Amino acid sequence: MASSSSSVNNSQYCPRWKYDVFLSFRGEDTRKTFTGHLYEGLKNRGILTFQDSRRIEHGDSIPEELTKAIKESQVALVVFSKNYATSRWCLNELVEIMERKDENGQTVIPVFYDVDPSDVRNQRESFAESFAKHESNYKDDVDGVQKVQGWRVALTAAANLKGYDIRDGIESENIQQIVNHISFKLCKSAYSLSSLQNVVGINAHLEILISRLQIEVNDVRIVGLWGIGGVGKTTIAKAIFDTLSYQFKSACFLEDVKENAKKNQLHSLQNILLSKVLGEKDEYVDNKSDGKVLIPRRLCSMKVLIVLDDIDHSDHLEYLAGDVCWFGNGSRVIVTTRNRHLIDKDDAIYEVPTLPIHEAMQLFNQCAFKKEVPDERLKKFSLELVNHAKGLPLALKVWGSLLHKRGIDEWKRTVDKIKKNSSLEILEKLKISYDGLEPEEQKIFLDLACFFRRSGRNRVLQILESCDFRAEYGLNVLIDKSLVFISESDTIEMHDLIQDMGRYVVKMQKESGEPSRIWDIQDFEEVMIDNTINL
Repeated sequence: MASSSSSVNNSQYCPRWKYDVFLSFRGEDTRKTFTGHLYEGLKNRGILTFQDSRRIEHGDSIPEELTKAIKESQVALVVFSKNYATSRWCLNELVEIMERKDENGQTVIPVFYDVDPSDVRNQRESFAESFAKHESNYKDDVDGVQKVQGWRVALTAAANLKGYDIRDGIESENIQQIVNHISFKLCKSAYSLSSLQNVVGINAHLEILISRLQIEVNDVRIVGLWGIGGVGKTTIAKAIFDTLSYQFKSACFLEDVKENAKKNQLHSLQNILLSKVLGEKDEYVDNKSDGKVLIPRRLCSMKVLIVLDDIDHSDHLEYLAGDVCWFGNGSRVIVTTRNRHLIDKDDAIYEVPTLPIHEAMQLFNQCAFKKEVPDERLKKFSLELVNHAKGLPLALKVWGSLLHKRGIDEWKRTVDKIKKNSSLEILEKLKISYDGLEPEEQKIFLDLACFFRRSGRNRVLQILESCDFRAEYGLNVLIDKSLVFISESDTIEMHDLIQDMGRYVVKMQKESGEPSRIWDIQDFEEVMIDNTINL
């Protein structure tokens, strides 16, 4: 029979289905045992399962509302027990389920509870006894004989499907396995229909990250996603979380750790982590030291997936996922950061690259033109902007959205403006990395952005050291924070937009009355000719 209609619908991305699961079973056999526990397991994972509360199992047909519920359910779980075939109600329900499977592409998963699948498939043992009675009852009824034959066909077809034979093993573990399977299927369905399906290049990222995670290995691992601001670290982390979370006993995605840590003390984030993983909202601790003790105590035997998004301080990792021994075997912790130094050298690191030119153009076109065919006159401007963005997804999305449905004259003005001065929104977001630097590191970064990009590393270090800077240390910090990198020719390099951000900071300093560097020709003329800047 059917079971439950509570909890929140997880299939919000798929309006075609009203219910996630339709549960068919013989009430007298398993309602108070296996199926009752299975239903609770589904409900606790937020899987909406249909329930018929009346439980009337007599008669030759099922009510119209049940037929409708079967039609509107994405998955049908059929629990076969020894007395399943005694119920004409259950058999009619099964026929309806199998017909809907063929018509609507729904998934049917058989569960063999205390019965041999071959007995169901071939109607032997208790199933043979039940069908002998059905055939006896309908022997003088042509329609009834056809109905019995339909039941046989449905049973055989259902028993031939891939399902779960749970005659052996621990019931709780069998239930957990079934719930995980359903959760994964629903997650994949939702994910494929969610906004992430349009993320350009996401499959390549996921393939690399999954290889780093090595889910099949039964140890505990921490994997870092490292890269400049706006490159898509959070998006990739969300995609991998949605894709893999079904394989863990519990999972938690802690968003924007850096900003949330500023607004709240670290123990608040520890409480959120514990609440999500343990499934019980509570104020577990009132200080971070207690949280550092409680998290491993409660989670050391649990296989969990935890994502710490955007960490920028060693405390974030120390107090939220301090050591691999905090979590049970098979657990994985993913962190996203702009600072490579925060990820232990022994942990796997995925340096998130910017987009290659063809994917950059694809992303820009998505945002600028949506599903429309690009105007031929705008292709030249599109290429200029894509080249200027240097593969940074943030820039491509901001600029593309800015120009959506704009005329050609506005495109030209905007492109000229962006080429001269990158979008303020992007620069402000990139400036977050600059704000997190120590004063001396900020000075070194601004010098590099204004004067020394593409200069030889050793020469730049000599110049900086002559200014009493801890040049080697400062440069390493900037590299760890994804603000600069060393090219194969041993020159100092940075993304164009990172350089624009640095020069934007210098301009802001000038406007506030604290000029620090002269790199712009107009500023030089003001000093040398008009003498309007006092350094």
